[in-house]
Amino acid sequence: MANYSSSIPHCLGDMMDYSIQQDLIESRLPDEDSYYSLRDDDKDESRFVCVLNAVLSGTARLNVLLPTATILAFTIFAPLLTDDGKCETLNRWLMGVFLAISSASCIFFLFTDSFRTARGRLYYGVATFSGIWSFNGGGRRKPCAPSEYRLRWIDLFHASLSLIAFLTFAISHNDVMACYHLEMPRKVTNSVPLVVGFVISVLFVVFPSKRRGIGYPFLLHKHPLYTRN
Repeated sequence: MANYSSSIPHCLGDMMDYSIQQDLIESRLPDEDSYYSLRDDDKDESRFVCVLNAVLSGTARLNVLLPTATILAFTIFAPLLTDDGKCETLNRWLMGVFLAISSASCIFFLFTDSFRTARGRLYYGVATFSGIWSFNGGGRRKPCAPSEYRLRWIDLFHASLSLIAFLTFAISHNDVMACYHLEMPRKVTNSVPLVVGFVISVLFVVFPSKRRGIGYPFLLHKHPLYTRN
């Protein structure tokens, strides 16, 4: 009887320890509702991160899609070719030729692309409706999948946006307006290029380009045999 009464406290102590351990385990485990709420939050956060990465990636490529180099060259040579807006017949012809060359360059650079061969050598070329024609390969070097580099309607869309951005800036230039006797309010010439540039930048971000042509940052190539993503 004494042994039985002495074993009761031990049993009670073991049961208390077991119940305390169970409480600790249950307190650490998340509830079912909180578990699913965490999963939903993770999904929302992952979607937000994906959208943010897409926007930042598109913004990083704006310097390639927008005709920044062409506009810079036009800003430098326009006063020289128009004689600060005091144009004669020769100046108008020179300015017209320079506008045509600059407009063609806006379209041409957006059609350029690059690819790597199996040996890892980089080739640049211009996209065609059948594939890509390489510059330094004489047109003989071809990527592994030429159909992925062919010219598409989205390329024509990007080229038209770049051309519109350049022509809007060029026509609004003070020397060009004075050379061809164009008259527009100053508010229009100051605000229209900014509005057009902003709208076109948004369109470039929403509809990004997969081209990695001339001017594309080489360090952004993820892998020597990168995919079209």
